[in-house]
Amino acid sequence: MSFKYEEAFEIFSLPFFTLLRKAHEVHIKYWDEQTVQISDILSIKTGGCLEDCAYCAQSVRNGKRMPITPMLDIETVVTAAKNAKERGASRFCMSTSGRCLSNATEFDNMCKIIKAVHNLGMETCATIGFLTEDQAKKLKESGLDYYNHNVDTSPEYYSNIVTTRTIQDRINTIEIVQNAGINVCSGGIVGMGETNEDRVKMLVLLANLKIPPKCVPINKLVKIEGTRVDDSHPIDDFDFVRLIALARILMPKSYVKIAAGRNTLHDSTQALCIFAGANALFSGEKLLTVDNIKEGKDSILFKKLNIVIAK
Repeated sequence: MSFKYEEAFEIFSLPFFTLLRKAHEVHIKYWDEQTVQISDILSIKTGGCLEDCAYCAQSVRNGKRMPITPMLDIETVVTAAKNAKERGASRFCMSTSGRCLSNATEFDNMCKIIKAVHNLGMETCATIGFLTEDQAKKLKESGLDYYNHNVDTSPEYYSNIVTTRTIQDRINTIEIVQNAGINVCSGGIVGMGETNEDRVKMLVLLANLKIPPKCVPINKLVKIEGTRVDDSHPIDDFDFVRLIALARILMPKSYVKIAAGRNTLHDSTQALCIFAGANALFSGEKLLTVDNIKEGKDSILFKKLNIVIAK
């Protein structure tokens, strides 16, 4: 089904409770309303990225540079994955900085790491930048379940955030991943100076892909000093909930994930997001280079909401 921007923005602009009701009706048609899927993420190669993403501390083009660390060894990553599993995570995400893993040795090590985490009985997710068809096939053979490749924002606003690549470059990699039989995790970041129109256009782009992403992470910008968007105006919490609701309506069979910035959302706002269709969350105290939810806080929230963690 193809969606038009005007149609989607009209849905986004519905009276708040009408929108939430519609989104919740879609959600319970395809999902258990009391169940959420938990993921954890680890940066296994950090810093030194030559891309110029305006929001990222790992870019060497931003003002405050992060120390460069080499790729973690398999044992360290597996230990982190085991700890995440004990906390309730069923999916473990692994990220490397940089445009791609062009180093053959590093890519082979990545495949070994994915296989080791897969053997723990966890779903695996990786984000390592652009891929070739051959690399995608090797990742699939290693046991990769999901590949994260965010489109970040709308096509119209994209050049304000990134100039070292195009949004079409991102879509090309998404198609390569899907052709290899790997599920795609793709969403964006909100609060970087874009408008609600841009946010809706981003979701329309994702919904209109040949195959919509199996998981749609919505990241609320976590401002990092020295980046080019560290003075941007944050998204209004009610608009954030509206965006979650629209994602659920446009992509009813996809996981809709509250990703970065969840630690800035009040419990009641998170509850509204879950009612509106969010059924995936990032756990752990760290999301790559930024803070996330403090340990133990989720269990308190889940108890209040009678939430069950997906196994």
